[in-house]
Amino acid sequence: MPRYTARMNSSPPRAHWRVVLGNIIFDNDTPAGRRFDLALTVAILLSISVVVLDSVAKIHRQHDTTLRIAELILSSLFTAEYLLRLVSARHASHYARSFFGVVDLLSLLPAYVSLFVPGSEYLLIVRALRLLRIFRILKMGRYLSEAGVLAQALRASAVKITVFLAVVLTLVLIIGALMYVIEGPQYGFTSIPTSIYWAIVTITTVGYGDISPHTALGKTLASITMIFGYGVIAVPTGIVTAGLTQASQPKPLARDLRRCPRCGLERHDPQANYCQRCGERLPEAAEAP
Repeated sequence: MPRYTARMNSSPPRAHWRVVLGNIIFDNDTPAGRRFDLALTVAILLSISVVVLDSVAKIHRQHDTTLRIAELILSSLFTAEYLLRLVSARHASHYARSFFGVVDLLSLLPAYVSLFVPGSEYLLIVRALRLLRIFRILKMGRYLSEAGVLAQALRASAVKITVFLAVVLTLVLIIGALMYVIEGPQYGFTSIPTSIYWAIVTITTVGYGDISPHTALGKTLASITMIFGYGVIAVPTGIVTAGLTQASQPKPLARDLRRCPRCGLERHDPQANYCQRCGERLPEAAEAP
C-alpha cells in the first residue's frame, strides 16, 4: 500500500528544456524572466494601442492594412506564448485553470472569433487584464494585499448592498409607475419601462434630459426623486467604508478562560503568565477550571 501511494504521488520529471523554459516564462526573479515579462508587457501595450487606434475612423481608413498586420503578428506571438506556457508548466491543467491562465486564453479568443464575426476584434482590449502581471514584475505585492482587503470589504458588505439595491429598485419601479400616470405619453412617458428609465437616470443624478416632466405634480415628484438620489449615492459608500474599516483593523487576540486566583479577572491573553490587573501568577491551562 505505501509503495502504491508513493507511485501515485510521484510525477515524472520534466525534460531539462521544459524546466529552463518554465523558469524564464514563470519566474520573474531571474534576469531572463524579468526581460521576458517586460517584453510581454510592451507587447500587450502595443496590442492595446493597435485596438484603440483601429477604432478611430480616420486612422482606420489610412492605416487599416498596417494595423491588421500588426495585430496578426501580435496575436501569433501571444498564441505561441500561451502554448509555451502550457508546455513548460509543471502542471498544464493547473495553469489553464488559474486566473492568469483564463485571462491569457480570453485575450486570444477575440482574434480568432473575429475571423467569423466581424467587429469582435475590438474585444481584444481584454488584453489589458494581462497588465496585472506588472504587480508581480515590479514586486508590488503590497498592492495585491491591499486589493485583498478591498475584496474582503466588498464580500462583507455584499448582503447590505444587495438589500439596499432591492429597496432602490422597488422605489424606482414605484416612482416610474407614478410618473407614467402623472405625465402620460403626451410628455414623453410612453410606458412604464420608459418611466422607470427616467427614474433611474434621475435618481442616479445623471440627468440626460431626454425626458422631463411638465406638470406641477410631475415636477414635485421629480424634485423628491432628485433629493432622494443624494442618499442613494451616500448609503453604499458608507457601507463599503465601514467594511473597509473593519477589514483593515487587526484581528483581536483570542482570550482564554483562566481565572486569577486573587482578583478573579478572566479572559487573559493566551501567552500571559501573570494577571494583568493584580500581577498574581495565573494557573496553567490544565489547572484552570
